[in-house]
Amino acid sequence: MDAIEQFRQETRGWLEANCPESQRQPILPEDQFWGGDRHQFVSEDAKVWYQRMRDKGFIVPDWPKQYGGAELDVQQVKVLEGELKRINARRALYGLGIWMLGPALLEYGNEEQKFEHLNRIVQGGARWCQGYSEPGAGSDLASLQCKAEDKGEHFLVNGSKIWTTKADLCNWIFCLVRTNPDVKKQEGISFLLIDMHDPGVSTTPIVLISGESEFCQTFFDNVKVPKKNLVGELNKGWSVAKALLKHERKLMSELSSENPRANYAPRDAAKGFMAFENGKLADGKARSELVNYEMDAQAVALTHQRVYEENKAGAQSSVPMIMKYVGTELDKRRCELNMALLGSQGMCFEGDSFTDLEKSSTVAWAMSKTTTIAGGSSEVQLNIISKRVLGLPES
Repeated sequence: MDAIEQFRQETRGWLEANCPESQRQPILPEDQFWGGDRHQFVSEDAKVWYQRMRDKGFIVPDWPKQYGGAELDVQQVKVLEGELKRINARRALYGLGIWMLGPALLEYGNEEQKFEHLNRIVQGGARWCQGYSEPGAGSDLASLQCKAEDKGEHFLVNGSKIWTTKADLCNWIFCLVRTNPDVKKQEGISFLLIDMHDPGVSTTPIVLISGESEFCQTFFDNVKVPKKNLVGELNKGWSVAKALLKHERKLMSELSSENPRANYAPRDAAKGFMAFENGKLADGKARSELVNYEMDAQAVALTHQRVYEENKAGAQSSVPMIMKYVGTELDKRRCELNMALLGSQGMCFEGDSFTDLEKSSTVAWAMSKTTTIAGGSSEVQLNIISKRVLGLPES
């Protein structure tokens, strides 16, 4: 037995022995554990599962052990992910700290920042939100105006950020701020870590088309931020920001229906709501759209596998740069196809004549529009692909 197969068997045995049965089924959003100082476990089993995964280092399996990880290599992480999926295991801990800030800190943070913040993330003590976009700085993020003035021992931060997901529930925010207004806009930006409980920080939820308030506007009014919370060099935050965006776009490209209420798989929607003749979907147009979606979804899955194999071999690839665009556009197509297949049952937010799954399909359809904007809109992504992947000249 080779080393990776031995690791697979050991991991499978550990998961079978340590994952409670209640944690082997799809999870609802309200049952997810995001950490922070205002979040509770939905059950004792959820708490036990989190503690066991944390102690094993499997919350962040590729992170160094001194920061709460297990120091697994790329191939071992892939095996672990496969074994978790095999038993339908729930995520033990969610968070932007794991998916976005953590990798950026590992690359740009100093030792004190890594030890303090990475361990706090894994221990469930910090829930992070992202302070990038502003009312006047969305796709052109580098034009941001939220400023941080050097006051000797601290920065004084004033301004606002928008689309800060769940900021009202978070206790930390990683933030891009203007520290030099007199240079090229990308060169006067710094990357700060700000405690959401500091005086002068406030949030206002934004009601969305779905009826939910997942996003907030966050305000900074003379907020004092210690100098030790500067990540990387002063005025060099754009480099940190770009590194973090790579992880955000990867996350966006891998969005999937982890939430059972997100919506039906298109083939299931077709089986439940469309007429069939001789074992085939009777509506030829719907059948064609469904087949095209299934083929594209399979192609995207195979491309993700290709990226994994290239990473394992140490090869450089430009493919990951296209995956945010491809993944989020495919997810939008999936939601729109479901709405078409569900018919009149697919356009609802409330009412006794609709099931919870049907209502949530409408919410998922509305929310799918946001993922083609978050992390860089599809139009911006196409510009990036044309310049950096295809090498096309600017118009």
